[in-house]
Amino acid sequence: MSSVKQYLQFVKPYKWKIFWTIIVGIIKFGIPLLMPLILKYVIDDIIAAGDMTNAEKTTELAWIMGIAFVVFLVLRPPIEYVRQYLAQWVGNKVLYDIRDRLFDHIQKLSLKFYSQTKTGEIISRVINDVEQTKNFVITGLMNVWLDLITIFIAIGIMLTMDVGMTIVSIILFPLFGFSIKYFYGKLRRLTRERSQALAEVQGHLHERVQGIPVTRSFALEEYEQSQFGKRNDEFLHRAMKHVDWNAKTFAVTNTITDLAPLLVVAFGGYQVISGNLSIGTLVAFVGYMERVYSPLRRLINSSTTLVQAIASIDRVMEFMNEKYDVKDKVNARELGRVEGNIEIKNVSFRYEEDEDNVLKNINLKVEKGETIAFVGMSGGGKSTIVSLIPRFYDVTQGSIKVDGIDIRDVNARSLRNNIGMVLQDNILFSESIAVNIRMGNPNATDEEVVAAAKAANAHDFIQGLSNGYDTLVGERGVKLSGGQKQRIAIARVFLKNPPILIFDEATSALDLESEHLIQETMEKLASDRTTFVVAHRLATITHADRIVVIENGEITEIGTHDELMQKQGSYYSLYQVQNLDNTKEVVKN
Repeated sequence: MSSVKQYLQFVKPYKWKIFWTIIVGIIKFGIPLLMPLILKYVIDDIIAAGDMTNAEKTTELAWIMGIAFVVFLVLRPPIEYVRQYLAQWVGNKVLYDIRDRLFDHIQKLSLKFYSQTKTGEIISRVINDVEQTKNFVITGLMNVWLDLITIFIAIGIMLTMDVGMTIVSIILFPLFGFSIKYFYGKLRRLTRERSQALAEVQGHLHERVQGIPVTRSFALEEYEQSQFGKRNDEFLHRAMKHVDWNAKTFAVTNTITDLAPLLVVAFGGYQVISGNLSIGTLVAFVGYMERVYSPLRRLINSSTTLVQAIASIDRVMEFMNEKYDVKDKVNARELGRVEGNIEIKNVSFRYEEDEDNVLKNINLKVEKGETIAFVGMSGGGKSTIVSLIPRFYDVTQGSIKVDGIDIRDVNARSLRNNIGMVLQDNILFSESIAVNIRMGNPNATDEEVVAAAKAANAHDFIQGLSNGYDTLVGERGVKLSGGQKQRIAIARVFLKNPPILIFDEATSALDLESEHLIQETMEKLASDRTTFVVAHRLATITHADRIVVIENGEITEIGTHDELMQKQGSYYSLYQVQNLDNTKEVVKN
């Protein structure tokens, strides 16, 4: 399905509104078509009438003008209002529906997609490109038809007055049509390239604004200025190519529309001199040339607008058609609250088809309430394993079962309802602390929010803030310390109360005092829940029921802390190295 046909699916629910908008528009644009006829009547039938006295002419003129004033002052304004309101209502409703669908789409796209796509480019498509598509509805589905109908009505009226003059009036139409076809094919491609270049500028800008602390700390202002300049230059280059071609288009098409009235004046003047045409008819034809070629010029502008709108439609639909890496089966079942028994069986996984497996034949059976710690060198596959459990990615081979049910057979959202996650860098939204805690349960009462905060050892520091639970935390929680952010993240998991927990490097970025506090809170939260812990500091997971050592995507050791220390394998070596490092730190201090 072409992008335009796909876009029209969003327009279809409002087809009758569009129909009535066009009908009202025909009346609105039809009223000015009376003006040349009024001029013709006044000149030929009143001013030039030899059988009427001046008093009779004045009376007749007063009647004609009175009727005209009623039409133009009383009837036309409300008709114009209704047309404008209906057109904008439909356009905005279509944009609302598309953005609503896109936001739903954004939430279903895989983490792999977001790892490969700049946030700014996504925002550009959802905001800028979607806004541009509104012109397709208002201009392409309404105004273009109104202008075409206006032209046909005007030509029909002209034919009733003089066929020869009408033919002269429209003789340049074929040349105009050829020009449109020639210029606007390339203009669509240039518009798309310009939009893509603008999206790249926006994506780069969004990323660099977030990274301002890095730029400042490394004194990279001049370097970053040059990097932004390259993308800005590329956009300028694309924009100027578009401007150049657009200017050529307008130069040619406007020349054609300017020549046509001259032909009419020349031919019509000759006809009046020859006595074959009345002065009133010539004046009417000149008036209708404006009524014919003004819509035609608007069609030129509309063509440019439509090209830009269609290029944006292409980009919006391209994004909307982005495939989901994790997709529920048609008959996927809803997973109710689980016990927490998990089996990872013969699991292998790779991020891309042409890459090597990052996990290789992983087997692990976890009983309800167990705490499992994954340890090993960075890049070994620890975080990948815990990302497979909530189906952020689907396994390449093997299966993961919760309470004996393959997680690919259930609705992903119902699976995640049973899982609480605390990460190394938890995202907090730039709203109040209460709102951020309620991410665990949007329907929670104030009392439940406070109880969760107390359970997470967060209540005391929250009370000490300027506005307590109503304190705004800033973008990504910038106003809070690392330990405070982690306690907020743990509080929302307490509020969610899931049977399965995942802690992925939840304390690795904290100082020792904060780590100790968070560790106590995590152990409290993990009580009677199936818990997976990815840990960098081995001293924090010695209490785990089992410790799983992951090396190069494979399980090399499993056991308790004491069992692995006695074995004196990879875990023992890692533990000894970390203890030696800690001893050195103590000596230094």
